[in-house]
Amino acid sequence: MVALTATRYGKDNIRLLKVERHPSNPKLQYVYEFTIRVMLEGDFDIAYTEADNAPIVTTDSMKNTTYILAKKNPVSPPELFASILGTHFVTTYSHVHKSFVHIVQHRWTRYSVDGKPHEHSFIRDGNEVRIVDAEVEESGKITISAGISDLLVLKSTGSAFYGYVQDKYTTLPETRDRIMSTSVDATWNYDSFENLDAVRNSLGALESGYQSAREITLSTFATHDSASVQATLYLMGKRIIEVNKSVNNVSYSLPNKHYFDIDLSWFEGLKNTGADAQVFAPQSNPNGLITASISRTD
Repeated sequence: MVALTATRYGKDNIRLLKVERHPSNPKLQYVYEFTIRVMLEGDFDIAYTEADNAPIVTTDSMKNTTYILAKKNPVSPPELFASILGTHFVTTYSHVHKSFVHIVQHRWTRYSVDGKPHEHSFIRDGNEVRIVDAEVEESGKITISAGISDLLVLKSTGSAFYGYVQDKYTTLPETRDRIMSTSVDATWNYDSFENLDAVRNSLGALESGYQSAREITLSTFATHDSASVQATLYLMGKRIIEVNKSVNNVSYSLPNKHYFDIDLSWFEGLKNTGADAQVFAPQSNPNGLITASISRTD
């Protein structure tokens, strides 16, 4: 005997860019580019078990709905748009019990021309993206998590690594000064929202939550005299929770991007190791990977 125990389906990789114009100055414009996934849970079993498509809301309709709601509603912050989109499906279709909206916001930054921010020109200043996930229940309850991904950072000093297990398998030398680099993936979870109106009433907190988490991540990475990636990771998460009272949990995934000094002593005794190192070889694989979650306990 077999049984269908769980189903979820939807539309992935919906690409969307919206241009918004300042109401008093149409030349001053803002652009928001997203990649969106919409997934639904509900009474869809017969589509799987009886080949009956009667309950299926087509994924093409999900795509069209995304574009229409983006035209009719603000899309920033993305936490709001994800909540609007998810709420639409659980309120429009009685057999849809939960919706899951995943938004990746691609980074466009306004740049300056002749020393002044240009009104409608932007630059892609790296691969960093902003992440939002909204889970919407048919009761109206909304659970939101947010994050950043692919934020590549490096500092050329201010990091050490020593005092670890030394046994017959160990070849890594201890160091009191090394390059530290990682590609930051961070996620934080907010208190649940009763409904879409509660999300609308919290837009300032959601936007400041993102901005402060990003700033804390960058500033802590730069200024912390790091004994390890682990120690810096914990401090980042701790500070985010202390600053954002509505954030209960922060998770980081930090791959260690290695840069090894190169022994050049074979060439005329050239010193390029330890304290004399200036030329390094970037390493691709393998690499360390450090993950952790920091949670509010009070």
